[in-house]
Amino acid sequence: MDIDIGLWAAIGFAFAAYAVVGNDALQTLGTFINSNRRLPWWALFLYAATVLVVVFAFGYMANGGDPSFGRLDNTAKYPIFEPHWYHVLPPLMLLVLTRLGIPVSTTFMVLAIFATMGGLYSMLVKSLIGYAVAFVSGGVIYAALAPTIERWFLKTASQQHAPIWVLGQWITTGYLWSVWLMQDLANIFIFLPRGVDAAGAPALNPTEAGIAVAGIVVLLGYTFWNGGGPVQRILKSKTAVTDIRSATIIDFIFATLLFYFKELNNIPMSTTWVFLGLIAGREFAIATLDQIRSPAGTFRIVATDAGKAFLGLVISVVMAVGLPELAKAFTG
Repeated sequence: MDIDIGLWAAIGFAFAAYAVVGNDALQTLGTFINSNRRLPWWALFLYAATVLVVVFAFGYMANGGDPSFGRLDNTAKYPIFEPHWYHVLPPLMLLVLTRLGIPVSTTFMVLAIFATMGGLYSMLVKSLIGYAVAFVSGGVIYAALAPTIERWFLKTASQQHAPIWVLGQWITTGYLWSVWLMQDLANIFIFLPRGVDAAGAPALNPTEAGIAVAGIVVLLGYTFWNGGGPVQRILKSKTAVTDIRSATIIDFIFATLLFYFKELNNIPMSTTWVFLGLIAGREFAIATLDQIRSPAGTFRIVATDAGKAFLGLVISVVMAVGLPELAKAFTG
């Protein structure tokens, strides 16, 4: 591999790893961090890091050296080529948007510039379906839970919770975190070699894979030390998400939705959109049945989150289309 191109691949991988881990702490580890603030950050980090290493190792060995769980197998939609300087800019932009607390889709922001138009269209359709299914699921499930279980959670929020809820929350977090990794590791490893070499060995050799996952673990540790980062403000604005019991239910539903879409097909999708759809359906159900917040106030919050996600989509498409053309102009 050319040294300059190798450098851009390494830089792009580092930016993508930090941006993806930092941004998606909102949807996968946010409730875990918020509902376990009595514990030291390093204890939560060690648990999440262990799950990460196990899932990565399983994916690498079970898929012939492919830690993305087959999400990038369709080379007609996600061609294999060497990253250049302009491929680094989308994850860099994602870093900026993450610092501003905007819940953009890492899938669109990172993968769009690598995908063909057919690949981008497939991701968009699946993500829109994911938002709709999650919204309806959240609304229906919480229509049943809001006047019963969730109402009881609110009334007993200041009481000592049974230890079973702590165990359940840690188990569901492991479930959610592992399924999310199977979906979104593609957003990071798109920058590194994939497929097999001329001898039939994995293009990403075990040493490179080990260094890569070690880098992700370090960045994950920083995210936990930082309490999840600015994007956590979005999660904290929702109803009762710091209650460990509510967090457990949210995580389980979200993980099950991601597992369903993972098994549906190998097309990458925005897990952020699925999360926002679930939270939106939940908020509308709770606001309608328990009148904790006015419908207008709920709509404003949901519309703001959706608008930020749409802004990320627009930025990612503009960069995916415009940056290669800009590169051509610079090189003649």
